[in-house]
Amino acid sequence: MTPARSWASGIALAVAACAVSVVATTAFDQRAPFVVSGAVGEQVSSRALTAAAADVRFADRVTVDDWHADGRWIVVTVVASAPQTEVDAVIELATLEVDGQVFQASERPGTSLVRTDLHVGTDTVGMLAFEVPERISDDEGLLRLSTTYATPRLDDLVVLPIFLDDAPTEPSIEIEDSHLGAP
Repeated sequence: MTPARSWASGIALAVAACAVSVVATTAFDQRAPFVVSGAVGEQVSSRALTAAAADVRFADRVTVDDWHADGRWIVVTVVASAPQTEVDAVIELATLEVDGQVFQASERPGTSLVRTDLHVGTDTVGMLAFEVPERISDDEGLLRLSTTYATPRLDDLVVLPIFLDDAPTEPSIEIEDSHLGAP
């Protein structure tokens, strides 16, 4: 093959690669998180986070010491740890998708697992409380956890399915301090 043909072939391949990347991906796809999903009750590990949903309950009230809030709440107990390093090892963003709506974990309970330091090789057990509408028709939800706040662009996003149809309803749930150890 002559040098001119080699150059022409190389340029043609580069143009074709650019065309494929423009047609095949959107701007969102180019910055989308790396989704790591698991089954119900399964521990899921990503680059920055290892997590599992240990318990799901509904509550009519959540409390922390003297503070309380009435409403319809989904409280999820999560077991989480840092798989490799403790640098930036915190859950910054926790959302729950139910009925096509996305709810962010409430920051009102100061004892929430959100922004609690995670450790390598040691589980941290904590609770996340989501205030939801009175009526929820879905029997399943998706718990999304990320170590990046706002949007997990180009980072890991742990997705844990949870079943709501068997979740018990309690009149009140105390949001306990996150702690090291087993649930």
